[in-house]
Amino acid sequence: MANFLITGGTGFIGRVLVQSLAKAGHHATVITRQPAKYAGRMGDTVHYVSTFGDIKDNAVFQAVINLGGEGIGDKPWSEKRKQVLFDSRIGLTSHLVACLKRLNTKPEVMISGSAIGWYGAQDERPLGEDSEFHAEFTHDLCQQWEDAASEVKTLGIRLCIIRLGLVLGNKGGVLKRLLLPFRMGLGGRIGTGKQMMSWVHIDDVIKALNLLINSPQLEGVFNVTAPGSVSNSEFTRCLASTLSRPAFFPLPSVVVKLLFGEMGDRLLLQGQNVVPNRFLESGYAFEYPVLEEALAQILHSK
Repeated sequence: MANFLITGGTGFIGRVLVQSLAKAGHHATVITRQPAKYAGRMGDTVHYVSTFGDIKDNAVFQAVINLGGEGIGDKPWSEKRKQVLFDSRIGLTSHLVACLKRLNTKPEVMISGSAIGWYGAQDERPLGEDSEFHAEFTHDLCQQWEDAASEVKTLGIRLCIIRLGLVLGNKGGVLKRLLLPFRMGLGGRIGTGKQMMSWVHIDDVIKALNLLINSPQLEGVFNVTAPGSVSNSEFTRCLASTLSRPAFFPLPSVVVKLLFGEMGDRLLLQGQNVVPNRFLESGYAFEYPVLEEALAQILHSK
């Protein structure tokens, strides 16, 4: 039985993670702005608090999972919105590191979130953890997030950075936004449809996190994507086919830019072909390496 400190534990990935930890008999303390809303949902194994100040100096955590941050695709990127995205990641992570500095007993490992947006807009060539980046807002955001987390290494804490792709699951993420129009037969490719989509099943995210927690020899940056990236056209065809619906309604690039501005251009019209080289080298076997199988499990499971 282990004790975890988690930020972002009420978000899409965080909820699934907390449930899996509780089911395995572990304990967790979750930082959330609304602790009263979630109190008691996981029995007495999960404790929700509103600030790091609620954590005492003598608290002992074996692992820290840092997933906090406002949704990058939730709203267009005004300058005000960009600052919110920075503050909710870099600011939160800095407060987390400050909390860990005052703990009498340091955690063994911290796993901190990032995203494949670190690589920026790229062509179809495969991108491993050691690949170059394209300088733009998403790279700057992710780099500063990773830099803030790197401070824990000065405390002797093993650090793993996870660059997450598009996480697929039935209770959130990109599928939550796509399912209604596709179920209505109104889905289709976005822009040219050639942009690459690096995706991963939520179950593989949780398995990957467990691997990093329990493998003292693993540290540094890890791409958390399935080994089979697809183009936007392939993704939309596969989603429509899984739902037994047509995909005849493309969303033109000009409309995307008009509706969503810079955010739409960078997140919807650009892509990356990201490969999880370090997980593959570690011997990790993906539960869902193929998109068709991943979507079938998510959309047809009870």
